[in-house]
Amino acid sequence: MTQQQPAPAVDRDRVRRARRAAGAVFALHGAVSGSFATRIPWVKDHLDLSTAQLGLALAFPAIGASLAMPLAGRLMHRYGALAAVRALLALWCLALVPPAFAPGLPALCAALFVFGATAGMADVAMNAQGIDVERLHGTSIMSGLHGLWSVGALLGSAVGVGAVGLDVDAPAHLALTGLALTAVVPLACRGALDVRPAPGEEPPPRFALPPRSALLIGAVGMCAILAEGASMDWSGVYLRDITGASEAVGAASFTAFACTMAAARLAGDAVVRRLGPVRTVRFSGVLAVCGGVLVVTARVPAQGIVGFALLGVGIAVVVPLAFAAAGRSGSNPSRAIAGVATVTYTTGLIAPTLVGGIGELLDLRASFGLITAAATVLVLAAGVLGPRERRGAPVAREGRSPAAGAAGTPGAPAAGAGNRPG
Repeated sequence: MTQQQPAPAVDRDRVRRARRAAGAVFALHGAVSGSFATRIPWVKDHLDLSTAQLGLALAFPAIGASLAMPLAGRLMHRYGALAAVRALLALWCLALVPPAFAPGLPALCAALFVFGATAGMADVAMNAQGIDVERLHGTSIMSGLHGLWSVGALLGSAVGVGAVGLDVDAPAHLALTGLALTAVVPLACRGALDVRPAPGEEPPPRFALPPRSALLIGAVGMCAILAEGASMDWSGVYLRDITGASEAVGAASFTAFACTMAAARLAGDAVVRRLGPVRTVRFSGVLAVCGGVLVVTARVPAQGIVGFALLGVGIAVVVPLAFAAAGRSGSNPSRAIAGVATVTYTTGLIAPTLVGGIGELLDLRASFGLITAAATVLVLAAGVLGPRERRGAPVAREGRSPAAGAAGTPGAPAAGAGNRPG
């Protein structure tokens, strides 16, 4: 086993600039997700899709991401982290445009395939940036970075709600937003780390199965991501179809969800330091269950919005803590992180399809009943996220990313799409 050595001295100003850049990249990624989420009800109505057809279309981001995410690690290995994150983030922003111009279900599926592929690759690249910055920073910052993703999603959704309220055409809204966000990419990436592989280093593997030590951790993260993905893509449709909300109010439900998630993630590091990861996740799980119950029993839009807001608080810090726990499990943290990321990210992408399928067979109340049941797992299984001793940790050195093993596999949290992400 390699003995752990003290980290080399680093330029603190450089680390601060890198942290700001990582935060900007996370926020920009979230803004794309938030912008699209507010227009999902419009897409359903515009193309006259059934619940099952919309669920089918929302499966294509998962397919695209699963096939494309391994390429992100190889692009970072070949061109460096900075060039990769710039290019992939710009492609993700531009991918916001085509779904709004799809003339039918097949074209929508194709556009969402590209949407998911670019989302997944950009997600891997930005999370690798976050891991490298955290290594140099010396303290936990990933919950805060995920909080900034939620802030970006909130801002994107707020603009979307405003556009819906002003009757701005959806294609015009998404096209202008996509182009504007693309233009911001170079500024957001200014100061980002340009981590490159060591001479002679082999490209990262295309896929890594989770080690046994990470399976339970991945299961806890999976439950949180299931709730996040379902709420992001279906909250607006749920409120409109179940509670009779207007399109603008339905779009506002995502804003409430993203707002509470952002606040909880930004405060998450301080809460974890005070309560510890296990107690934090158990308390969060209780809030998530309460939110799910409010959603399932909602008869009026206001109750549903409050329920989605509580869901956002309840699941906010679970995924960052799952990744931290994976990094402490076993002797190969990169493989553990990659495995947990694969499970959680894939779950986030299939969650909308699962909700749509159950909603078609039964109804959307039944779909979110399943989400509420998944939230109870957070309360019961939080103990697997507790601190553990990890032996044989490899030494991370500047210029060589300790996340390299993870970045080469499907696996960065999202939100959405993210998560998503996030």
